[in-house]
Amino acid sequence: MKKIIIKTPEQIEGIRKSSKLAGQTLEYIAEFVKEGVSTEYLNEKIDAYIRQNGAIPATLGYSGYPKSCCISVNEVVCHGIPSENTILKNGDILNIDVTTILNGYYGDTSKMFTIGEVSPRALELIEVTKHGMNLGIQQVKPGNQFGNIGFAISKYVKSKGFSVVYEYCGHGVGVEFHEEPQVDHTSRRNTGSFMVPGMTFTIEPMINEGRPGTIVDKVDKWTARTVDKKLSAQFEHTILITETGYEVLTDVTGEY
Repeated sequence: MKKIIIKTPEQIEGIRKSSKLAGQTLEYIAEFVKEGVSTEYLNEKIDAYIRQNGAIPATLGYSGYPKSCCISVNEVVCHGIPSENTILKNGDILNIDVTTILNGYYGDTSKMFTIGEVSPRALELIEVTKHGMNLGIQQVKPGNQFGNIGFAISKYVKSKGFSVVYEYCGHGVGVEFHEEPQVDHTSRRNTGSFMVPGMTFTIEPMINEGRPGTIVDKVDKWTARTVDKKLSAQFEHTILITETGYEVLTDVTGEY
């Protein structure tokens, strides 16, 4: 098994800058996310913004993935491929997932957007997903175990009547797109590797309205949908373990 990379101060600074750009990209795209636009239009805007800021999109060409971001609408759990044929409509919810490579360093983040009048159930799902992520982030501190992130998330999410996707997880990130450790969003308490200052990784729970399972599109080999066609939501941040706790590297609004 690969070891978890403890980043040097120089690497942390590079990851911090890339993560900031990834967060700024989501802030930038927000004004263009509206009824009637295609997800491909948003993809092109994101690609241009990332490149104008001296970086490149990490997803483009990654294992053959064809676009510069992932945009997952309604029942799409993750890895939704932007398309001219996917037009946003009133009532839609969507996740936009961006990963930047700036000077060789990676920053990875995603958040939910809503179009027009969204159902109360969809809004509750989004709220629970974000709070679940935040509960996971609060577990980050030196000496804690990674399993406690997933334990905190799943205990809360299940108490609200939603389910946690177990087929996808968070991951180490920074000097590579995907590194150790695997960060599960449903796990047993006091399991997994111990947290050490200098580790960087994502917490990115995918929460389903109905059952937790997913099905990957047989044609495009990427798009993962809920098995029951019910809604899914996701939030994601890149986190650094500090000497005293955590730093949310992709937070550009001062929320943390």
